[in-house]
Order: sequence, then C-alpha cells, then structure tokens
Amino acid sequence: MEKNISNDSQKENDDKNDKAISNQASNVDSHYMEFSLGEENYAIPLLKVREVISTPDTTLIPNSPSYFVGIMNLRGQVITVVDLRKKMGINSECKHKEEAVIIVDIHGINLGIVVDSINKVLEVDMTKLSDISGLKGKINTDYFIGSARFDGVLVTLLDLEKVFTSSRAFAA
Repeated sequence: MEKNISNDSQKENDDKNDKAISNQASNVDSHYMEFSLGEENYAIPLLKVREVISTPDTTLIPNSPSYFVGIMNLRGQVITVVDLRKKMGINSECKHKEEAVIIVDIHGINLGIVVDSINKVLEVDMTKLSDISGLKGKINTDYFIGSARFDGVLVTLLDLEKVFTSSRAFAA
C-alpha cells in the first residue's frame, strides 16, 4: 500500500514537471515584431519573419484581389506582396514614409506584407493576453491571438496563418 502512495506522489511530481515544461514551451513564440497599420499596432511571431525590406517595385497581376499589390523578385525568388491594411479593411489615408514590407513564411511559402511602419520587437507573456474574441466590429477577431498593452500602447497579436489561409476575408 505504501508503495502505491509513493508511486502516486511520484506521478504527481512528474505531472507538475510536465506542466512546467509545457508552460515554458508555450512561450516559445513569445517574441513578436510590432508594426503599425493605420492608427493601430499589431504584432506577428518573430519566428515567422524572414526579413524586412523597403517597399519594392512590383508587377501587377490583372484581376487580382484589391489587397494584392503584385509580385516581386527578391534575389531570384518570386514573392507575392499584399497590403495588409486593405486585407484587414483598415483605412490608411496617406502613404507613410516608413512603409515597409515584412517577408514572412507561411507554411513554407514566403509572402510580403506591406505595413505602415515597423515599431519594435516585443517579448510577450502569453499568460497576460486579453481575450478579444467577444469584440464586435467589421474585423473578424478569429484572426487575433489576443491583445496586451506595452508601454501604454495596445498591441493586437495576429495569427497570420489564419489571415492568409482562411477563405473568409476581412471587410475589404
């Protein structure tokens, strides 16, 4: 009987250690690149970012969606460039001098996304994110991981894979 109690105690300790390891692993994507779209700030996992470049010359493709900027040649690789503002239905009246293209990897495919400016790299404590699934508006919150304040600024974490792999679109 004592042996069973000892085994139960050991199993409890093992479970606690597994949870601690799992919690550490869940924070693997805790570094995010923050950028601006219009008046709002968003962030994507830094592990998805391949590089940041200035806005390139692109070749338009006829009959493409309104958020599709074109295709570009980046060191011999053809990359599709999309305007994330248009894809998400965010008004950005004027061109920003700091406009940039973030090259991201989504399921092994490189994609360029146009943003108004690159702000900084954030270290995100995933346990402190606010749930925004209950928000109502014209933007589909299914594409958001959550939000948090950094130095008093609200930043929304985006799930880029859902944004670009879902057939559902933002208001365009």
